[in-house]
Amino acid sequence: MRIIAGNLRGRRLNPPANLPVRPTTDMARESLFNILNNYVDYEECSVMDLFAGTGAVSIEFISRGVREVTSIDINNACTEFIKSTARQLNLDNIHVVRADVFDLLKRANRKFDIIFADPPYALHDLAQLPDLVFGSDVLREDGIFILEHPKEFSFEEHSHFWQHRAYGKVNFTFFAMKCE
Repeated sequence: MRIIAGNLRGRRLNPPANLPVRPTTDMARESLFNILNNYVDYEECSVMDLFAGTGAVSIEFISRGVREVTSIDINNACTEFIKSTARQLNLDNIHVVRADVFDLLKRANRKFDIIFADPPYALHDLAQLPDLVFGSDVLREDGIFILEHPKEFSFEEHSHFWQHRAYGKVNFTFFAMKCE
């Protein structure tokens, strides 16, 4: 797993084999950021990475110049790996929180420009994530919510649906308060 672009481009992340994760592939991450490049001024963004796993998406955002990233995962091994990687890369603008995403969203008290979620594909409440994000008031009015999910899910009928992209087995659905 490598960082695709930005000031950390080419750096490799080597998570331990026992992490309970399904990392977003390099190709899918590159495609995701190619889309975001057309809509986002990274230097002005604060990002929340839900189900952060290895932290690869969080670090990719940092590498591209975002102001700060908050990485959330419930698994202690995942959060410790992200913290360790941040220390190795001298990153002081990544905040790692060990928490249940569903509980955290219910009590979150700040807003983000981008929220990215890569939940386990077998997660029972995966389909409820868009409603939870938009109901929690954590996304800025002009913000973007991106959900990675398996192909069995379609969110095209959701009131905040913006666009959908598929890259092999990886699907990204983009949501926005104001869909343009």
